[in-house]
Amino acid sequence: MFFREILTLRTKGETDIVDVTEKARRLVEQSGVSDGTVHLFVPGSTAGLTTIEYEPGCVQDLKDAFERAAPRHGHYEHNARWGDGNGYAHVRAALLGPSLSLPVAGAEIVVGTWQQIILVDFDNKRRDRRLVVTVTGDA
Repeated sequence: MFFREILTLRTKGETDIVDVTEKARRLVEQSGVSDGTVHLFVPGSTAGLTTIEYEPGCVQDLKDAFERAAPRHGHYEHNARWGDGNGYAHVRAALLGPSLSLPVAGAEIVVGTWQQIILVDFDNKRRDRRLVVTVTGDA
């Protein structure tokens, strides 16, 4: 079986971290796939996907880690060339990556007890982000 859905998410930018776990779970349920894979992909070069324990402390720790790795006010050649001030967002997104694949077993996404799926929007402005969710496997 093959199922694909594209979700639109309104984000705030500035390393906005959005829990998309329940949206992904609902789509796996709709897909009819019992055992297989769910793949999530965010088009664009200033956002990414990963998993985390989605609680305020971990969320802030992740934001702080990105600020240390690619400081918002650092020097970026991208900013010098394009003048849009989001060079840090491109670097952060490249470090995180635009996609995530997770197993599906028993019609449920296999994640740990405290593990949620998150989309991180690094851009310096609000965005309407597309999230492409593809579920493949056996019914």
